[in-house]
Amino acid sequence: MHKNYFLKHWALYSMILPGVVFFIIFKYIPLMGSIIAFQDYNVFKGIWDSSFVGLKHFDNLFAYPEFYRVLKNTILISLYKIIFGFPAPIILALLLNEIRKMAFKRTIQTVIYLPHFLSWVIVGGLVINLLSPNYGILNELLRYFGFEPIFFLQEPGYFRSIIVVSGIWKEVGWSTIIFLAALAGVNPDLYEAAEMDGAGRLRKAISVTLPSIMPTVVVLLLLRIGDFLDLGFEQVYMLLNPLVKSTGEIIDTYIYEVGLLGAQFSYTTAIGIFKSIVGLILIVGANELSKRYTDHSIY
Repeated sequence: MHKNYFLKHWALYSMILPGVVFFIIFKYIPLMGSIIAFQDYNVFKGIWDSSFVGLKHFDNLFAYPEFYRVLKNTILISLYKIIFGFPAPIILALLLNEIRKMAFKRTIQTVIYLPHFLSWVIVGGLVINLLSPNYGILNELLRYFGFEPIFFLQEPGYFRSIIVVSGIWKEVGWSTIIFLAALAGVNPDLYEAAEMDGAGRLRKAISVTLPSIMPTVVVLLLLRIGDFLDLGFEQVYMLLNPLVKSTGEIIDTYIYEVGLLGAQFSYTTAIGIFKSIVGLILIVGANELSKRYTDHSIY
């Protein structure tokens, strides 16, 4: 019976086969390499002949003061991205949903989608030019109003804000796609009922639209919490410089500098395992809280 079932639905299984093969080759098989976190890995000896050292690298992880600084930066930037970055596409989707002229709406959508397709090399260059103390638009405005130019990318106090704002600008349009799809599925009868009760646009958005898309919001928020320590390497690396490392260096850039440039492969693998464990704890905990208090969860 099982054989006949697979033969009957062979087309569906052939469609998911490439995805399954991808995850096996690039996700599951590389997990075996995590064993080097418990070894003094030597590239010439390989995994099987490198000496086993137990939890030595995990002990070193929490013994280095610089790791706590990097962890603090990662946590703060990630918190800022969730607090300010996560609601941004929801608000934008709600605003776009209120536009009735389709030609204008499509034009706006196209414009805000475009930054997503630019690499962080290009976006980083734009940010650097925009904030340049010599010819940047922002500093030109400050000069126009009689203020002294500010070296934004050399001031540690500004760096985290720059990372958060540039990240929102690049991805907010693309992130609205999911929320716009969720908005398209809201029952129009609910809006008609609310209008008959005298609700205006704001009241309909609060009482009808938001509750209707809340399952989508909760699922995406839970997934974002699971990637709490994974901020992405490219954005921070493009804007990071020695003057702002105290507030801008994150785990991903630290791994690159210590692991690849410093050839401490076992130590940085231990950091990667630490990130994964923290992400697992956060997503499981957040999912249980969401299931208990909102009745929405990812599993």
